[in-house]
Amino acid sequence: MSATPATETTTDSAGELPTGYAPTDRTVPTRSRDRARYDRETVHSILDQAYLCHLGFIRDGAPVVLPTLFARVGETLYVHGSTGSRPLLAAGKADPGLPVCLTVTHVDGLVLARSAFHHSINYRSVVVHGTAYEVTDPQERRMALDALVDHVVPGRSADSRPASDKELAATAVIRLDLDEVSAKLRTGGPNDDPEDLGLPYWSGVVPVAPAYGTPVPAADLAPGMATPDYIAAL
Repeated sequence: MSATPATETTTDSAGELPTGYAPTDRTVPTRSRDRARYDRETVHSILDQAYLCHLGFIRDGAPVVLPTLFARVGETLYVHGSTGSRPLLAAGKADPGLPVCLTVTHVDGLVLARSAFHHSINYRSVVVHGTAYEVTDPQERRMALDALVDHVVPGRSADSRPASDKELAATAVIRLDLDEVSAKLRTGGPNDDPEDLGLPYWSGVVPVAPAYGTPVPAADLAPGMATPDYIAAL
């Protein structure tokens, strides 16, 4: 089924983006439609709190999904890769680029119901459909790579050696515009059936959240070098 054009992503008469993405045939879920969100604030928040995505595409007639790093800059996602990787090679060809589906998911809680059937997960997710293209402009590539580093550890790109020309030649970036986008969320507790409420089983939510450990200095780090504040802040 073809997708409906995401016309709501165009600018308005004042040159500003509207608050939401237009639902399409591919971004409207077939189940639990009430959990779908299309506002930019929700989508951007979910994307900005993650740095690992899964990039899906078709290779030799079969689906492939690869985990990789990404960063959002405005209404564009930049995805990291190697110049020899298949998705980057495909995205670097002439039009029409590489059709992809990119997903990001946060797990916020384990939802344990009295019945096995109603067990669930609290989550926040974003799905992006579109066509990816290789970034070839040198200035945009450097900006995108700095954004990728800073998205993982804010402030790190300014506190490390910039990539050499040789390293840049071995690194590729693809861009994917945020046009056909949706978010989906589940929050709250278990949905136990009324007839199960009296059963002697624990029911509730086990929260799940990412955690950073204490930074471990490299073995060859200069003696006395302190951990930077931006790393300690993690």
